[in-house]
Amino acid sequence: MNSITLSPSAAARVAAIAARQGKPAMLRLSVEGGGCSGFQYRFGLDEAPADDDTVAETDGVKLLVDSISLDLVQGSVVDFVESLSGSAFQVSNPNAASGCGCGSSFSV
Repeated sequence: MNSITLSPSAAARVAAIAARQGKPAMLRLSVEGGGCSGFQYRFGLDEAPADDDTVAETDGVKLLVDSISLDLVQGSVVDFVESLSGSAFQVSNPNAASGCGCGSSFSV
């Protein structure tokens, strides 16, 4: 079982963004201190995995997570959701004790 999963809709979105920017289809998820609940998710395209990264792959798109962030997002699913309030990458994190209304920060 993968320790983290990239959904097909998120993989398709990463592939589209990467193609537009002429970059490899690699999405980096990291967790930083801050946000309204204590930790916040950060997303960005990356050129290559680092030595301590966990790599999950869906439809040829790679999700990169560093070893420190992985402790906080173990077992999560990264999805791309479009709704009336906008479209965004979302993390369904089973480790989060609570979240916030914006969905971009959490506490453990």
